[in-house]
Amino acid sequence: MEAYKIWVRKNKEYVHSLESLANGLTWLLPERFSESEIVPEAVTSILGIVTSINDHIIETTPSTPSHMHTTPPQPSSFPYSLCLTLMKDVETLVEVMAQHFYGDDNKWNFIAVTEATKVLARLALLRNSGYKMLLHGGETMNDGKDPKDANQQQKRGRLLQQGRNGIFTPEGRALSAMNSFGENARKLSDPTWFRRAEHHQRAIMELPETKRPTLSTFLSKNGLPGKLLLMGELMFIARPLIYVLLIRKYGSRSWLPWFTSLTIDLIGMSSSMISSICQKDRQLHLTDPEKDELRRRKLLLALYLMRDPCFGRYTRQKLESTEKTLEYVPVFGFLAAKLIELLVGAQTRYTYMSGS
Repeated sequence: MEAYKIWVRKNKEYVHSLESLANGLTWLLPERFSESEIVPEAVTSILGIVTSINDHIIETTPSTPSHMHTTPPQPSSFPYSLCLTLMKDVETLVEVMAQHFYGDDNKWNFIAVTEATKVLARLALLRNSGYKMLLHGGETMNDGKDPKDANQQQKRGRLLQQGRNGIFTPEGRALSAMNSFGENARKLSDPTWFRRAEHHQRAIMELPETKRPTLSTFLSKNGLPGKLLLMGELMFIARPLIYVLLIRKYGSRSWLPWFTSLTIDLIGMSSSMISSICQKDRQLHLTDPEKDELRRRKLLLALYLMRDPCFGRYTRQKLESTEKTLEYVPVFGFLAAKLIELLVGAQTRYTYMSGS
């Protein structure tokens, strides 16, 4: 396994190219969106699992050899994000197999179990992350840092240090190299430097574990903005399970599950946005990844057009009229027909349109 990790980390661009090509070709597999599509979905799930594991290996690559010793221990070593990604990879296969062996009505029992498992994993991840916003449904870790700010600070620090050393000129670079060489030689000639370095390394390796805030601490510290943010996340987590349970009881043709799910989404996103407006604590200031996550959740509202009963009554007719309009347009007509065919086929699967 270690040899495979090393190979993936050394050839990550090559691995990404192969994965993109393979995942794209799965949409052209025969019997896709047919009644006997277990094999195509199994192939897609296996490719998805391999891709997720490879991405996890690449993301956990230490940036430097000493990175493992300089990073504080995480509150929980269990890879909830990876587990959520793997569940997303197999959920369509679970739906297809449940429908094939148990019928259209009973498949919702298996889908409900899948969604309930994802709810538990997301609740655990929300708690372990210190009640930060879940990114991509918990599949991406939220460390609470803004990558843009961190990169800008590092860049300013490097520029400032380079300016002090006059490193922008050839003479400055030479003087900087000579100064660095002299400083290292002085350190190596000092016997106490080794003791200080050893003590510093021991202190780094014995860093205390980051203390995770409790729910009561989080709410008391952040007040109303914290409560609104937490409510938005809980509604975002629970919405898919509630939606599936309502479909299981009333059927996918009923408007009640559709309207209930849309209402929960709107209230949850409103709570998250209001919390960022009325926040008084800098800790609740939304980072760029969290702002992108709110935009992503807004875009997911478009999936309601692809869910029954809205799709059957309105969206499908619009797609068919568009296909007829573009039917005689060279190239574009063929591409539009293929795209609409894929959309209509994907709409038959809950997991493709669930947004969970």
